[in-house]
Amino acid sequence: MIRGMALTEILVVYYSRHGATAALAQAVADGVESVAGCAARLRTVPSVSASHEAVGPSVPAEGPPYAEPQDLRDCAGLILGSPTRFGNMSAAMKYFIDGSLNAWLSGDLIGKPAGVFTSTGSLHGGQESTLLSMMLPLLHHGMLIVGLPYSEPDLGSTRTGGSPYGASHVAGSDGRMPISEEEHRLAKALGRRVARTAQALRSAAG
Repeated sequence: MIRGMALTEILVVYYSRHGATAALAQAVADGVESVAGCAARLRTVPSVSASHEAVGPSVPAEGPPYAEPQDLRDCAGLILGSPTRFGNMSAAMKYFIDGSLNAWLSGDLIGKPAGVFTSTGSLHGGQESTLLSMMLPLLHHGMLIVGLPYSEPDLGSTRTGGSPYGASHVAGSDGRMPISEEEHRLAKALGRRVARTAQALRSAAG
């Protein structure tokens, strides 16, 4: 990095119940940080109750801190991750996104690149529909969606997770299957693509 040049910071926000999505988030963050001059800001979101209120402690007992509005303002790009819930994002991630109205009103995310990732219990457990469900509010925020192109060889050979819509992981019914080599490479590729896109946009803006 050139001395005095600010880091291009990519916000990686995820919800994870059993740890699989958290592991995928770390691979995405590793991809971001493989790009010179870029850094990943890893954040999570609290669980919600049946009445859809956040029920987690104000500070998580372990792992990254919870995402805050300032994180959305500060980031040069955003990557969201959630386990699938009946082919949709989790309630915890939806609660977080629903709380981003002020960022929408202020236009904090307009023109910034975004990507998505997910973890499912089975290969056909709704990965792509979950990824699409997370893209919709990002489009409303005016973000530029970055997926995975088929120039990534693993997209054509993976027998586990991975799609052009974003990175994914098949965790098994107990959520304990480790991330495969293909899943890991594709997750890193997503992080790299969002980071490089953010850098290019900043350079173009002068």
